[in-house]
Amino acid sequence: MLGSTHGTLTTDSRRTRAIACGERSGPAVHGRPAQVGDLDVSGRPLHAEVPDLDLFFRPRSVAVIGASDSEGRPNTGVTRQLADWAGRVGARLYPVHPSRPSVFGIPCSPSVADLPEQVDLAVVLVGDPLPVVEELAEAKARFAVVFASGFAETGEAGAAAQRRLAEVVARSGLRLLGPNTNLNAFERFRDDLEGPAIALITQSGHQGRPVFALQELGIRLSHWAPTGNEADLETADFLSYFAERPEVGAIACYLEGLKDGRSFLLAADRAARRGVPVVAVKVGRTETGARTAASHTGKLTGADAVVDAALRQYGVIRVDGLDELQDTAALLARARPPRADGVVVYSISGGTGAHVADLATEAGLRLPVLSEARQAELHQWIPEYLSVANPVDNGGHPVGDERGRKIIDAILDDPEVGVLVCPITGPFPPLSDRLVRDLVDAAEQTDKLVCVVWGSPVGTEPAYRDVLLGSSRVATFRTVGNCLTAVRAHLAHHRFTTGYRSPFDEAPRTPSPSYRKAQALMHPGEQLSEHAAKQLLRAYGIRVPREQLVTSAAAAVRAAGQVGYPVVMKASGARIAHKTELGLVKIGLTSASQVRDAYRELTDIARYEGVSLDGVLVCQMVEQGVEMVVGVAHDDLFGPTVTVGLGGVLVEVLRDTVVGVPPFGEEQARDMLAGLRGRALLDGVRGRPPADLDALVEVVLRVQRMALELGDQLAELDVNPLMVLPQGQGAVALDALAVCGR
Repeated sequence: MLGSTHGTLTTDSRRTRAIACGERSGPAVHGRPAQVGDLDVSGRPLHAEVPDLDLFFRPRSVAVIGASDSEGRPNTGVTRQLADWAGRVGARLYPVHPSRPSVFGIPCSPSVADLPEQVDLAVVLVGDPLPVVEELAEAKARFAVVFASGFAETGEAGAAAQRRLAEVVARSGLRLLGPNTNLNAFERFRDDLEGPAIALITQSGHQGRPVFALQELGIRLSHWAPTGNEADLETADFLSYFAERPEVGAIACYLEGLKDGRSFLLAADRAARRGVPVVAVKVGRTETGARTAASHTGKLTGADAVVDAALRQYGVIRVDGLDELQDTAALLARARPPRADGVVVYSISGGTGAHVADLATEAGLRLPVLSEARQAELHQWIPEYLSVANPVDNGGHPVGDERGRKIIDAILDDPEVGVLVCPITGPFPPLSDRLVRDLVDAAEQTDKLVCVVWGSPVGTEPAYRDVLLGSSRVATFRTVGNCLTAVRAHLAHHRFTTGYRSPFDEAPRTPSPSYRKAQALMHPGEQLSEHAAKQLLRAYGIRVPREQLVTSAAAAVRAAGQVGYPVVMKASGARIAHKTELGLVKIGLTSASQVRDAYRELTDIARYEGVSLDGVLVCQMVEQGVEMVVGVAHDDLFGPTVTVGLGGVLVEVLRDTVVGVPPFGEEQARDMLAGLRGRALLDGVRGRPPADLDALVEVVLRVQRMALELGDQLAELDVNPLMVLPQGQGAVALDALAVCGR
């Protein structure tokens, strides 16, 4: 981690951009930046409001309800800490207790109503906070903190109590932190550190301790928001506020659940607009983790694949461990924007360099081969038999004299190099000490990132404690894994935020003509027949095969002649979900007699299975292409989601799908496709032509528009297979299932 502070694929397709806005052609009409108060087509906000939390973190007056100075009582220690904190921020302290004349020598008010002034912040230490919160709302207090537990984290009775608390707050101008929170916001932060700071948000106070401890290594912290159960103030509120603070260089989060997915995305979008990195540990990757999180905070965790997709779309860097949270947030808060994305591994051991280079490549970092001219320059100081292509192995001895610094400067001077990673597996004075000093001196003279991995398990060596941690420019790590994770996040963050275009700016504000057509097809609580589901797709401009719905064998023969042989015949009914398994699909029919026989067989099977039909579909047969699936589902946290992946039978066998959370634009849609394991199929393999990627993106964006406009009216949509034809020929939805919401 840094020491002391002293000292994708993108095109410019007009057609596809227009589809994102629900148009048939022409430029986007909703491209202006979203403003506070703007609503999307479903009536949801398009811009995050930033709560005024200045008076929470720097109040002019603080009331402590239930204050105590009796030794041995829990409230006494809390009162003492709050009194110390109030003194540090310059706030007037007002203890409140019905039977105490004073607390710590400060006159005590018997009740909230007797406070001498309207307070900015009230801290509630009583077991039943609801009556006190009602009194604070009546007294026009601006903020309240409730420490008490026993609310939504305990079950339905506690959740009901928390709802009553939230209702009191919602009826007033009071903002509330908690319940089930702690004193973390009132910790003593070091004020002798400079430079960009980390702001910390946690839903479990203990999990923030490792980040808070970074101050001991010279990393500045500016705020800590322990959000607890989030009856009112939530993670998104603090995220939006911290993103606007000039001293905040990065925001670190420990999340067990999200109160509202949309609010969180709006806040993450605000941070992305301002280029402020957000690093998060989000628990709930496994069923056990999700269940534990819900029992602790009483919040939904959401399907983890959806959470992961949502965080990725808005540039939130997800890490798994608190150690990764520490190191990644520290690097992102302090490092300058990269000059290049090339990484060079430099070491005094060939084995160490090769190992770290393998790990870096596996982590997705680019290790450019240094030019022949650069290698020749390095061989002035490094023996010819050692490799200097990247990784650079100096053999050890050159670091002990003036050659060491020249090697480092030559590497950093290469225009393809943006990051130098130097693993020092253990102290080996004097070589390691001289190497450390040269790295620190070189880092002070360059605007490129210099990272050192100090691998000693001891950590008390002067080269580490004094020299590396004393540097404001070297990023120092204790493990190679954390170093590479942080470097990857650093480069990815700057790629993401450079030229960032908010998806919310492109979100539709008004319903399209497609929406009005679709409304007539929706039947609340019912599953649509394939024929009706395809009409829904047609309403949104998604191509389907030529087909006719018929109710007799003779009509089927006429339809086949009009559609054109060969044809596919399928039973069509509102409650048929898996036609193939029931034998209700016939393919490759090439004659009238085959069509007549198929019609009779399909209707006989339907009668035997007790399936109600609205007819039989006679469809154009489409064979040449890549089978994909595009669908819509609803997530408890984020609302409608769009899934795309390999379709046909592969969707259940390979489960190669990715998720997008609307709104998203063309670039995000292409990023989704890039995340598929089978992405190469779309590029053409084994002599097959490339698929029409633009057409696939177009379908994904049209389905997104459908999901946004229909909202809860569309509970589920499954377009499978969507046949993506060769480049320039489009995509055809061969089958579709749609379920209407109630």
